[in-house]
Amino acid sequence: MKVIAVASQKGGSGKTTLAGHLAVQAEAAGAGPVALVDTDPQGSLSEWWNEREAETPLFARTTIDKLQEDIRRMSQMGIKLLIIDTPPAITETIANVIRLSDLLIIPTRPSPHDLRAVGATVELAEGLSTPLVFVVNGATPRAKITGEAAIALSQHGTLAPSILHQRVDFAASMIDGRTVMELNASSRSADEIVKLWDYVQTRIDRPTRGWHANNERPAQKPRQNYGYTPRESAQA
Repeated sequence: MKVIAVASQKGGSGKTTLAGHLAVQAEAAGAGPVALVDTDPQGSLSEWWNEREAETPLFARTTIDKLQEDIRRMSQMGIKLLIIDTPPAITETIANVIRLSDLLIIPTRPSPHDLRAVGATVELAEGLSTPLVFVVNGATPRAKITGEAAIALSQHGTLAPSILHQRVDFAASMIDGRTVMELNASSRSADEIVKLWDYVQTRIDRPTRGWHANNERPAQKPRQNYGYTPRESAQA
């Protein structure tokens, strides 16, 4: 079983929407059974799943204290992919989730404030030796700052090639427990999610880091100063 964490220190980055969409697309692409875990006290992912009529993806209720044990149990039950949503802060909860993950996805909106905020999450992932991928989310089509954000992020980690743009259908699709792929599979938003999952799958298909085998937390690396100072853009 592969474990993906979706985390960002900045609130409003779109973690919950992204986690739900990736889980649904992974299931549709044959990567299931897929399960979701919501570690955010706000419970937005749980609420979305409770509104959902489809039986997949599955939802696992657990706690941080039991997460490692439950990951093993889910693996033994035949779950192939687990996607974990996290709170918008750098806490011990997030550290524990990232430590147990095979891949960390960091969604960020293309704004200077959001870009500066990713530094703490990057440091945490690097300290725990967890591979990470940036996903630009909520981009404005053809906006100059989107390109600037992509350049800034690519200097500090791997950037997913599929950028998610700000569209009404993408944001509204989570209201009734569905995703944009289920509402309109031929839309641009749906195509972006499909392409994003195709890329993410290539990342998680790589050999695991092996925490399952030795049950040890990797040694933390020294903290670094990530000076995210992308050039401000007045272009909207």
